[in-house]
Amino acid sequence: MEQQKNIKQRTSKNRAGSDQQVENNESRTASKGSTSRHSTKKTATKTATTSTLASVLQGLVLSVLFVFLASYLITDSWFWGYKGKYLNQRYWFPPKEIVFTQKELAKYDGSDPTKNIYLAIRGEVFDVTAGRPYYSKGGGYGFFSGKDASRAYTTGCFQTHLTHDLRGLTPAQVADVDGWASFYRNHQKYFRVGTVILDPIDPNSPIPEDCRQPVAAKPSS
Repeated sequence: MEQQKNIKQRTSKNRAGSDQQVENNESRTASKGSTSRHSTKKTATKTATTSTLASVLQGLVLSVLFVFLASYLITDSWFWGYKGKYLNQRYWFPPKEIVFTQKELAKYDGSDPTKNIYLAIRGEVFDVTAGRPYYSKGGGYGFFSGKDASRAYTTGCFQTHLTHDLRGLTPAQVADVDGWASFYRNHQKYFRVGTVILDPIDPNSPIPEDCRQPVAAKPSS
């Protein structure tokens, strides 16, 4: 009897262990299934997001291309006729500022084809090398190169006013000079490279004579 009782107890334990193992296996299988479904869902979401971003980027690229093409067809330029500083790579990658003396600046007057051409307005120095045909020696604006000729920009006296002396100018004329500085500052091809140390103007020296003033009549005798 005792032996039969022991056999029954062992059989019961074995059955219980077997049932527990089955439950554990089922639990692991269910867990794996849940993980697999979660992973599949996550992958699908990621794919959908990537596809949406790709579509958005594609739409943006096509829109930009359309704008450029329309600009070229309508204005014969890719940027709707814009020719400002934002198309100048020097605006985005400006050179290191240089400080010149007037003597040093004079070396860049366009007479040496191996050197850049600089001019100055109110102490600001600009590189106008891109306009070499105009700013080199003999060019239409060559008299501005290698110096600060601020006064001549507003008076138009290109012989006697090639100086930074602004004494005697009206506020409107000074504003005109500043406008020219802004022109070079915001140009598509020209750009600022630094400043020039200008010699002080002797306040007792005569103000440059306006070349457009009427010539006095000769005396009769």
